[in-house]
Amino acid sequence: MWQPQYVTAQQRAGFRRYQYSAVDTNPLSVYVMQPLWNRIVKRTWECTAKMGDPKRRGCRITACRITYYSVGVESFGRLLQCCLDAELPHCVSIQKDNMSIIDSIDGKHARRTKSSSPLGELFDHGLDSWATSIFILSYFSICSRDNGKTGISVHTMYISLSIVLLNFMFSHWEKYNTGVLFLPWGYDLSQVTLIAMYLVTAAVGVEVWHKPFLFGYYITDILVILLIGCSIFLSLPQTLYNIHK
Repeated sequence: MWQPQYVTAQQRAGFRRYQYSAVDTNPLSVYVMQPLWNRIVKRTWECTAKMGDPKRRGCRITACRITYYSVGVESFGRLLQCCLDAELPHCVSIQKDNMSIIDSIDGKHARRTKSSSPLGELFDHGLDSWATSIFILSYFSICSRDNGKTGISVHTMYISLSIVLLNFMFSHWEKYNTGVLFLPWGYDLSQVTLIAMYLVTAAVGVEVWHKPFLFGYYITDILVILLIGCSIFLSLPQTLYNIHK
């Protein structure tokens, strides 16, 4: 009789021996974010498994809000100025801040309570890969669609999303080969940048992203150039170096 075996005994033994290992050298994370997360994570009576639920719900709520108010308009910032008095960017910035904190402390909390496991890490990073798309879509909505002069085209949005997802895959490919997760500098910087963009949009409106910022370039162009440049010349070479080493 056919009896499929999805996980071998050797693989199950590997799960029991598995220990989470990560290296974080980002100054923003080490000197600013990590001390904040360490203070928050002292609350140990919350079940670790439940921390993924608000993160997942927060991503869905944020995506639905932005999608609902962006349909049929060039940018959700213009609609907010007419109808909502910039309420949505405030809500999205608060929701994004909460999701970022929960995402940063769930692993710490699991290790403090000795409840961490490979399955929990897989679930958490699966949510992260899904949320990455929401971050790019929200950035696209803030900067508005391309009107021929400013904004971001759909083509550019898909390129940006592909680059971010490839960086996510390379990071875990690196961990698979080295056994260590080298946390990329771009994650914390991107979270802080997105929250700042939400707050600036709420304060002064979406028009701030449609004005030349430096040497005739718009800030949206600069951010896309930085994303591509950092991925090609920093993230990928560092990943290959760590694997080769």
